[in-house]
Amino acid sequence: MLTIGCHLSSSKGYLAMGKDAVKINANTFQFFTRNPRGAKAKAINPSDIAAFLEYAKEHGIGRILAHAPYTLNAASKDEGLREFAKNTMEDDLNRLEYTPGCCYNFHPGSHVGQGAEAGITHIAHMLNTLLKPEQHTTVLLETMAGKGSEIGRNFEELRKILDRVDLKEHMGVCLDTCHVWDGGYDIVNHLDEVLDHFDQVIGLNHLKAIHLNDSQNPLGAHKDRHARIGEGHIGLDAMVRIINHPALRELPFYLETPNELDGYGREILLLRNNYI
Repeated sequence: MLTIGCHLSSSKGYLAMGKDAVKINANTFQFFTRNPRGAKAKAINPSDIAAFLEYAKEHGIGRILAHAPYTLNAASKDEGLREFAKNTMEDDLNRLEYTPGCCYNFHPGSHVGQGAEAGITHIAHMLNTLLKPEQHTTVLLETMAGKGSEIGRNFEELRKILDRVDLKEHMGVCLDTCHVWDGGYDIVNHLDEVLDHFDQVIGLNHLKAIHLNDSQNPLGAHKDRHARIGEGHIGLDAMVRIINHPALRELPFYLETPNELDGYGREILLLRNNYI
């Protein structure tokens, strides 16, 4: 069965997100842990989470994906910004223990002029400070499009981070189709080759989730502008090959396309109808 969902608003709580997912025939979903452009997080509501966990079990909702706010920059040369990233992620990971077994995705960050190696060192140091053997959440590095001084613009940079993390069993990667396309990986004409390269550099065993997004830009644009499925430069045919690829088809897919809830429902139906 295709495991697919979309990005949902967490403002109304976990149970409401679960009901929205079921409404559009999704069996997973992604949500921001807090204000994506700020720092504020809603207080944990244990009764809401308990109700959601029961609802998820009844309706077949699989492992959900939490997304860190965009304000985190663990690669920054500014010590204060790195401390903010560490404190925010620590709080997020503590809160996610209420929903054991989920994944937590974050953008590695931007080195802002100090060089990728320095940024990679900062990211790995933060992860080694935060990760605990007993935690129940898998932390995912997201593939990036390569805007400005972003880290994660290629598989090799993500590998360098993973190599420096001690508790590798708590780490993984989320591949964003728009980002890798904008980053120069031709998943339209050479999907097998891209996945072989990913396997050689990182290892497909580390791939835990897919952000399924079309792109408004041509290959290698380094711009990161998502498009609806089939309306961008990647196209529907390539998306269908991705969800059906033997190395990917059992992974959870998360839509981050420019849609409201009903639009996500139409995309989920389209993809389910093309899942073999």
